[in-house]
Amino acid sequence: MAGILIVAHAPYATALRECLSHIYCGCPSHIGALDVEADQDPAALLVAAREQVQALREDNGMLVLTDLFGATPSNIAAQLAAPDVRVLAGVNLPMLIKAVCYRTVPLETLVDKVLAGGAQGILQVGACSAPTLQSS
Repeated sequence: MAGILIVAHAPYATALRECLSHIYCGCPSHIGALDVEADQDPAALLVAAREQVQALREDNGMLVLTDLFGATPSNIAAQLAAPDVRVLAGVNLPMLIKAVCYRTVPLETLVDKVLAGGAQGILQVGACSAPTLQSS
């Protein structure tokens, strides 16, 4: 099973973890959240993130999910990447649920499933065509 760490702008990481608690009637094990505040020291955040990776890592490795590629949380998360730690940006709730559902598969397969789940969770809901103009 892979451990999961969410690193995102505050309060998004904690909010996603709380959504999992709601969906699963309690948060599944080995899932952490690191909320990044605007005024926090990046070096201190990296230390905290590395501590969480050590605490959450499982025999199948670790998946780190972050919100916005290129922003501070993503830059912190990128420094965690290792052969058994994969980092994915653009986290959303469908992506996180997919990560929980497939965390027992090999890490490479998990990455593929999570990326697909995140993309498949983005779709238009409701009317699919633009309104037409009425002539008078």
